[in-house]
Amino acid sequence: MRQLIKTMKALSDPSRVKILKMLQRRMMCVCEIQEALGIAQSTASNHLRVLEDAGLTIFQKDGLWVNYTLADGRDNPYAQAILSNLSNWLEDDPDVSELIRRLPEIRRETICRK
Repeated sequence: MRQLIKTMKALSDPSRVKILKMLQRRMMCVCEIQEALGIAQSTASNHLRVLEDAGLTIFQKDGLWVNYTLADGRDNPYAQAILSNLSNWLEDDPDVSELIRRLPEIRRETICRK
């Protein structure tokens, strides 16, 4: 039961759900997620830690970058079920639609030049 509760708590925050929706589209670093959601770097990192602890995301280091992607759900059957259905959910939500529309403009190379 503990794993289910952890997964559901991770999904209880709208920003974390938006992060999952963005990661469906592409791999992202913390600075890109921060920029997309208009939140502090520490807040973005905390959200990513909660998602990772729930088995919903994984990260991979690439030099100075830490890239986040969706997990395959192999270690958590609840995460696997959520992630497999997520692609069909919230596609018509105005906030999610706007975020997805802006994704191509949000690039680490541009953000780090600021």
